[in-house]
Amino acid sequence: MKYLCLIYIDEKRLQQADAAHVTAVENACLAHVEELRQNGQFIASERLASVQMATTVRHRKDGLSVTDGPFAETKEQLGGFYLIEARDLNEAIRIAGSIPPGEFGCVEVRPLAPLGEQSRRAEHALHDHRQG
Repeated sequence: MKYLCLIYIDEKRLQQADAAHVTAVENACLAHVEELRQNGQFIASERLASVQMATTVRHRKDGLSVTDGPFAETKEQLGGFYLIEARDLNEAIRIAGSIPPGEFGCVEVRPLAPLGEQSRRAEHALHDHRQG
């Protein structure tokens, strides 16, 4: 099953971090991606530009509203993602827990939702897994 690991970081913490530490985290990311690739679990990953570069598009009745900046003022901002393949949620959580920049915030794990009937079955299975 495919999971999206959304990496949220506190950009202020990242900016205040020692440059050598940030470089070490970046190098750890490269090594982590290579490990996932060798295990057949890596699909894609990217780092995002600063939230200051964001543009938010909202649908309105009379058209689109486009504003500079993120959609919300929060302590942590979306900093990047990993798209992975994992047997189940537990394995996806284990992988998410090893994503190096998670130390600057958190990693949200979400399964990709298949379309149609498969989507409903997958969501029910995940709900049952969490209840059990």
